[in-house]
Amino acid sequence: MPSAPRATRARPASRVLGLLLAVLSLVALLGGCARVRAALAVQPDDTVVGEIVVATPEKSPDDPGPPITPPPDLADAVDVSEYRQDGYAGSVVRFRGLTFAQVSEVIAAAGPPGEKVQFSLRRAGGRVLVGGAVDLTTVGVDRADFQLKISFPGEVVESNGTADGGTVSWVFTPGEVGDINALVAFDDPNAPSAINWSLLLGVLVAGAGTAVVVVARRTRNPPISQTRR
Repeated sequence: MPSAPRATRARPASRVLGLLLAVLSLVALLGGCARVRAALAVQPDDTVVGEIVVATPEKSPDDPGPPITPPPDLADAVDVSEYRQDGYAGSVVRFRGLTFAQVSEVIAAAGPPGEKVQFSLRRAGGRVLVGGAVDLTTVGVDRADFQLKISFPGEVVESNGTADGGTVSWVFTPGEVGDINALVAFDDPNAPSAINWSLLLGVLVAGAGTAVVVVARRTRNPPISQTRR
């Protein structure tokens, strides 16, 4: 049945992101010496592709930074690779194909640490609303780098971040609560397109015209035949 694959796919995806959000929150709670950069790309079919960097200042050339190890049964749902840049060491996590609902499930799956990070994506007709907050009131300013970037296949109508075309960026300040708000306009992939409606209307009109002609031919008076003398 079509609903079974969706349910199977949603469960590991939410578990992966729940794990990631818990790690991000714990890194933030440990102190300001951390780099957390999240980049999301919303696709035209309302799925999300993402990349998250979680790193801390490296203590030595062999320092791996904060480890992220998903359970073995989730190996196909996420890709984790080494991150080492600008004196930071850690991991970069990449994923794709998540729905808006799965992104919202992340908050609940993360448990108490997730209360520091709130994030939601939802569609309202031809608009997508982004909302949330990042609480960094307990984080110091020492080498703190917390950023979020989201790209959309549409027009950014409103945002409290920095908008550049279809991309909105937020840079969060340690010691403060950073709000996340954006309103983006792009077509609902599940809504019937204008072309489809036009084609359907054309088919209906053509069918109605053909039916009228057939009925007219069947009901008109037959011609009077002339008899030979």
